[in-house]
Amino acid sequence: METNKEEKKSNNKILIILLILLLGGNGVFGWLWWKEKNRADVVVVEKQEVVVERDNVKGDLLALQDEYSKLQTSDKLVQADLDAKKAEIAELIIQADKHKDDAYIISKLRKETESLRKIMKHFVVEIDSLNTLNKVIVAEKDKVSADLTAEKGVTTQLTKDKDALQSTVNIGSILKAENPTVKGVKFKSGGKKEVETTKASRVERIKVSFVIGENKIAKKGVKPVYVRLTSPDGKEICKSADEGNMVKFNGSKGYYAAKQDINYKNEEVAVDVLCPSPSGFIPGKYLVDIICDDVIVGQTSIMLK
Repeated sequence: METNKEEKKSNNKILIILLILLLGGNGVFGWLWWKEKNRADVVVVEKQEVVVERDNVKGDLLALQDEYSKLQTSDKLVQADLDAKKAEIAELIIQADKHKDDAYIISKLRKETESLRKIMKHFVVEIDSLNTLNKVIVAEKDKVSADLTAEKGVTTQLTKDKDALQSTVNIGSILKAENPTVKGVKFKSGGKKEVETTKASRVERIKVSFVIGENKIAKKGVKPVYVRLTSPDGKEICKSADEGNMVKFNGSKGYYAAKQDINYKNEEVAVDVLCPSPSGFIPGKYLVDIICDDVIVGQTSIMLK
């Protein structure tokens, strides 16, 4: 009889232990389910935030595309650069639709959008500068034509012709930088050997080479030739941002990266200018302006990887 009681007590203990384990297991499973549900909720929220940011980026790209479409110029090189940027924006819009759930890609598209907006500001300044110069030339041409017509046959004709000729000479005496080329270089053998590179992190100088063309009516003498560099983020590269590193061009002023004095004798002069950057070079497209006698006499660009 006592044996049966002991067996019954033992069985009761086993049942109690099993019940406790069952309740504990249910608690663990419940906690794991709650944790997984919270994680899923967080993922859903994060995806929603990425989609919202994608919509914002796409909206900015569409607005930027519209602003670029309004920029027009008769300069073929500048227009080619504009068309390239328009194609780049169109591709970014496609990428925004394609990767709407990818936070990394959307973040990258945001940075590229901001960079394109900064570059657009440079285009606006450059086009305004070109338009201003064209208006001056057209206005002077119209003035010369009007003077010749109005004063023809009168005693002051010679004086008017002289003034008109001087105006034409001033325009014709503007020098030109022919066949401009640009490359990134680094130096070896203690600076004696120059090696070309397109990788931004390796570039020590941007080398701009060109020929100041023959011009028989230009003024002879020593002339400073300036090179102005605009980085991919729209900044002007210069030794330091002070008045001593500024140059006038086409009625405007800006910072120059480097300059080279030449002795001009109305004949062709080959010029090489090495442009440093105090903060180094970043990947992207650099715009190059060559300036002499307060006028942009040549333009080119370089893409660094």
